[in-house]
Amino acid sequence: MMDNEAKQSVPSYLECAQPNPASNRAPWYKNIAPSYAGIFLWFVFWSGAATCGGSDAAGGILAKGWGTALLGVFLGAAICYVLFYLVFGRLGQKTGLPLYIVGSSTFGATGGFILPGFFMGLLQFGWVAVNIFGATAALNMMFKLPAGSLFGGDGGAVSPLIYVIMLVWGVSAVVMALKGIKYVAMISTWMPLIPALTLIVLVAKTAGGLGSFDAAAFVKAATAGGVKGAAMGSTAIIFLLITYIVGFTATAGAAGVDFGTSARDKKDVVLGGFAGVLLAILLTAGLSIMIVAGFYGTADGQALLAQNQVILDPVALTGKILKNDRTGEIVAFLLAICAFPSCCFSSLIAANSIKTTLPKINPWVSCGIGCVIAEILAMLGVAGKLGAIFGFFGASFGPICGAMVAEYFLNKGRWTGPRAGFNPAGWIAWAVGFVIGAQPQLVAWGVPLGKPLPLSLIFAFFAGAVIYALLSNCQSRILPYPQAENQAE
Repeated sequence: MMDNEAKQSVPSYLECAQPNPASNRAPWYKNIAPSYAGIFLWFVFWSGAATCGGSDAAGGILAKGWGTALLGVFLGAAICYVLFYLVFGRLGQKTGLPLYIVGSSTFGATGGFILPGFFMGLLQFGWVAVNIFGATAALNMMFKLPAGSLFGGDGGAVSPLIYVIMLVWGVSAVVMALKGIKYVAMISTWMPLIPALTLIVLVAKTAGGLGSFDAAAFVKAATAGGVKGAAMGSTAIIFLLITYIVGFTATAGAAGVDFGTSARDKKDVVLGGFAGVLLAILLTAGLSIMIVAGFYGTADGQALLAQNQVILDPVALTGKILKNDRTGEIVAFLLAICAFPSCCFSSLIAANSIKTTLPKINPWVSCGIGCVIAEILAMLGVAGKLGAIFGFFGASFGPICGAMVAEYFLNKGRWTGPRAGFNPAGWIAWAVGFVIGAQPQLVAWGVPLGKPLPLSLIFAFFAGAVIYALLSNCQSRILPYPQAENQAE
């Protein structure tokens, strides 16, 4: 039995936490794999994988051929599976407890309130902003409202209706998250079938052109078409894709703790992540890249190259691939609609995180403020800069993941339970890792930190892990916590 002093040292949010019982767990193919696969089937992810860096460098990631790009996708997927998922899935499976509880051993019972708990909730509004922006851009392929340069156009005025769509989309998602999430959940299970079917159809239509894709002609046409940046080399392409994929996956990987609570054993964690993370990334991002390359290897694609028209976004190419612009617009519309549930779920995660950490604040107020911020980011076009957005997410959660992985191995795979207050080892590891991860963006903002660091998010992960290990003797005490005593293997 804990004495009164020990009890009082454990915050109420930790005292109230109960492990997910074995009776609520199921095979990997019923929970972990489909949940993660749904994340990577989001069209913003896989279409962004084909376009990342495309506006700055001639030929984008296809400048050295589609084989090089696929290698980058494979390496990014493997890194995410090994570094940013496996340990977190195992922690969830062993303890049955969610991320904001398990993270209290790394950042302290009080510090874990903020990292990763409250911070995860705040970042969800960043995902809401990306969702608002991406969905509106897809919807506008049908509506064709003047959008200026908001979605990469040539400039001019932006129709007020664009902002109305963004406003309605974001507000509706927050309202549904707080009042009607069960209705969203009822229809969300089949929605990933639409982007999956889209990828399958498009790759079937374009696969025959892969052998005829000419990377040199692709770069030449992009340069003649007005792209001023020089073509990237193979290493730069691979590093860019790894950074993009890791940045997108970092928060979802840490949430593997929550996904892992539904796993029965280690096998469920391993296979669920293999199918839902590694294979899902390979298939969605990989097929997206192959669609673009394959199209430009066909007669229709080569005709566009002759006109110096280089389009890297497979969603924007859909009408040309299907040889019917109206069909392409309908597909884009459906992809946008399929993105709405994820916007609702991001809002719900944010609401639950804030409610857990700040129970006295009305969720309508906190989510309302978050929604306003998300709308501003979308309307200003900031949410469309996926490289910077995912880079910030990765810089934020890379060192969190690194520190938690280091603790896992230092304790031989056992969760210690929460530590008192703010655990200095975790916070110092996170602070240093965040600066390393965010270094390229800080340099872009004019901070004199030298040249942008390649693979900064990977370095951020290892910085968090190494610094946490070095400071392992400078940690706050472990609090008595019965839930940490009974862990599965």
